[in-house]
Amino acid sequence: MSETASSSAPVSARRVFGLAVPALGVLAAEPVYVLIDTAVVGHLGALPLAGLALGGTLLSVLTTQLTFLSYGTTSRTARLFGAGRRSDAVGEGVQASWLALIVGLLVLVLGELLAEPIALGLSGSERVADVAADWLRIAVLGAPAILFTMAGNGWMRGIQDTMRPLRYVLIGNVLSAVGCVLLVYPAGLGLSGSALANVLGQYTGAVLFLRALLAERVSLRPVRAVIREQLRMGRDLVLRSAGFQACFLSATAVAARTSTEAVGAHQVVWQLWTFLSLVLDSLAIAAQSLVGAELGAGRADGARVVGWRVTKYSTLFGILLGIVFAAASQVLPLAFTSDAGVLGAIPSAWWFFVALQPIAGIVFALDGVLLGAGDAAFLRTATLACAVLGYLPLIWISLALGWGLVGIWTGLTLFMVLRMLAVTLRARSGKWAVVGAPA
Repeated sequence: MSETASSSAPVSARRVFGLAVPALGVLAAEPVYVLIDTAVVGHLGALPLAGLALGGTLLSVLTTQLTFLSYGTTSRTARLFGAGRRSDAVGEGVQASWLALIVGLLVLVLGELLAEPIALGLSGSERVADVAADWLRIAVLGAPAILFTMAGNGWMRGIQDTMRPLRYVLIGNVLSAVGCVLLVYPAGLGLSGSALANVLGQYTGAVLFLRALLAERVSLRPVRAVIREQLRMGRDLVLRSAGFQACFLSATAVAARTSTEAVGAHQVVWQLWTFLSLVLDSLAIAAQSLVGAELGAGRADGARVVGWRVTKYSTLFGILLGIVFAAASQVLPLAFTSDAGVLGAIPSAWWFFVALQPIAGIVFALDGVLLGAGDAAFLRTATLACAVLGYLPLIWISLALGWGLVGIWTGLTLFMVLRMLAVTLRARSGKWAVVGAPA
């Protein structure tokens, strides 16, 4: 690819989805691998499965909090790419990669030291905690590779290349899946084999991203000033992610205290919500890359046009998803459970989930637009405010007054509506459309 930035021609649906579809593949690869890993380990018995569930959740929470390495890097890289400074854009990826290695080593050390006490605190069972800690101590060895891969995804999205990250992640995950089967059973390593396969796949993907970075022939020297700027944006995005985690963990906790049927129903609908969030988030990733490039090229009006166009596509997609899942309301839940009590409770959440899809289409797209513009501080403040004013109060009031799933999903609805108002008003103000690229 040449040093020149992308064309200023109007962004077509083909171009948007050409970036979004491979990005969706990357987003979906990890959940699909987790399902395969769960199916393999599930045949070992209830205790190993419980250990995998707890250990996997802890690792996921750790890494989810650090997604700024991909999202923040995309924003800064896309601006440089749009300014016609492709080598500098890749250089931004070099600094993100150094940051990923530093933070990854810190996560590794903390994971090794704290695996058992955290697992025990969350499970309340020494047997489950011991098994989960054993899995986590092996799996956390892959933390530097996980974060390095995040950074790799970030800089490649910024230069509008989403196909190579898809290939790299798929190669790593396929190797993990095959390794999981072989190490768990023929090699006789049991649950430890699952963790080892996970680490093997993560480092395979990281090596492929490293090879791509080396092929760019840019300076690999760490630059403290750039890393500091990335950390500044990272701080805002970590706080934003913490707000999401507080809301979603509270919702699960309240559902669990409502009834067994309620928590089962919440789990089914929540997993579908999470999956569709990934689908819509792929369009947000396309928005990040395209908006960042327009602003880097000095085209504020072009960035606004791109932002609203992607939002239109995402909204229409959300409406379509709502229609599809409304039609599937009597059939799809049967694929997840045959328990009559759970099936009876699902409609209390299902129709909120359906109605929220168009709103989610707007919110996720405009989140991507503002992230592409580097407007992380606004997104941090808006997300935390919407959580404190909307979601969290209704969740805990639901517990006190016995509103159950209706209260929990009313809280999510209020959270999403408030976020929609916040990001729409911000997008309409145009204050985010600041042109220029990092020095």
